[in-house]
Amino acid sequence: MKRTVLVAMSGGVDSSVAAALLVEQGHRVIGATMKTFCYSEVDGPTQTCCGLDGIMDARAVADRLGIPHYVFDVERDFTRDVIDDFVDEYAAGRTPNPCVRCNGNTKFRDLLKRGRMLGCDAIATGHYARMGEDEFGNPVLLRGVDRQKDQAYFLWGLPTELLPRLLFPLGELTKPEVRERARALGLTTAEKPESQEICFVPTGNYVDVLEARLGSDHAALTPGPLVSTSGERIGTHDGYARYTVGQRRGIGGGHGRRLYVIGARPETREVVVGTLEETYRRELSVGDLNWLASPAREGDVVEVQIRHRAEAATARVVDATGERVTLCFHEPQRAVAPGQSAVFFSGDVVLGGGRIERDA
Repeated sequence: MKRTVLVAMSGGVDSSVAAALLVEQGHRVIGATMKTFCYSEVDGPTQTCCGLDGIMDARAVADRLGIPHYVFDVERDFTRDVIDDFVDEYAAGRTPNPCVRCNGNTKFRDLLKRGRMLGCDAIATGHYARMGEDEFGNPVLLRGVDRQKDQAYFLWGLPTELLPRLLFPLGELTKPEVRERARALGLTTAEKPESQEICFVPTGNYVDVLEARLGSDHAALTPGPLVSTSGERIGTHDGYARYTVGQRRGIGGGHGRRLYVIGARPETREVVVGTLEETYRRELSVGDLNWLASPAREGDVVEVQIRHRAEAATARVVDATGERVTLCFHEPQRAVAPGQSAVFFSGDVVLGGGRIERDA
C-alpha cells in the first residue's frame, strides 16, 4: 500500500537511506529535520546529527531524492522535555537517558502532529527497529535485525497511538548494508561518521551543560563526602553529578582496594562507593511506565534490558501496582543506575519500559 510518509531526517546516513528506500518503494515522501536547540549559544563542533551541518546534509539528500524538506523548530518543547529533565535528573543524583526522553516526549509526538498537518498517514525514522503484529493483528514494536545496532531500547516511551502509523525502513538491514545502499545511491551522507555525542552536548562533556544551567557552585557540582557503604567517610568527591553508578575512574586511590560508585545521596551530597561485588543488585523498581503491549503482571517472567549495550536479563515481576513494577532478576545485575531505562521484552517484542528508581 502506497502511503504519504513524513521521514525524520537528521542528516546522517541512516535517516538518509530510510528516506531513499521509501522513495524506491513508491511512497510519497516528505523529509523533516528538527531544530532542537539554539546552535549559536552552544560551543563545540556543529557536525552533530541535530546540528546545523545535519540540517544542510538532510536538505542535500532530500534534493537528491527529489522530495520536499522542512525544518521544524521544536526548541521550546525540546528544552522543556529533554534538556531541563537532563539537568534535573543529574541534580537529583540520577543518570538520565536524553535520547529516550526525546523520542517519547518530543520527536515522535511532534512528527505525528506535523505529519497530520501535511496530510501524511505514516511516520518513518532511521532507527534500527521493526514493526510487526501480534496474534490479534495489533501493531507491536520489535527489535532490529542487526543486534549490534538495535535501537528498540530507546523507543519504549512512544505514544501507543503512533504504532499503527510507524515505519522503520532499516529494521531488516545491517549497518554495512545501509552504508552500501547509500554509496550506490550517491548520497552525500554515505561516508558520514556516526554521531556518538548527545546532540546538545557537542563538547562531549555533559558537565559543561550542567555548569551552564545550574552554575558551577551548585551542590551537585561542588565537593562533598566520599563514603563507604558502611557510612565511613574515606575521602572527598568533586560533585555527585560527575559520577554514575558503576563508575571507577575519578574516585582516587589510596583506599587499599578498587572502589566503584554505588550511588549518590543528594540530601547529604554524599557519593557512596564500594567493592565490585557491591555494585550488583538482584531487585529493582521501575516507575514512569509506558506499555506498548500488555502490561506486565505479578508473577510474569520477562526479559529486561537496563542499559543500551547490556544484554537483556531474565527477571520475575514480584509486584505490579500500576504506577511501578518491582523485579527480581534470576542473576544479579551490575551497575543498576537510577534514572536509566529498564525496557521489558518478550522475545523481540518490546512490551514497554520505564525509569529505574532507587534500590527496591
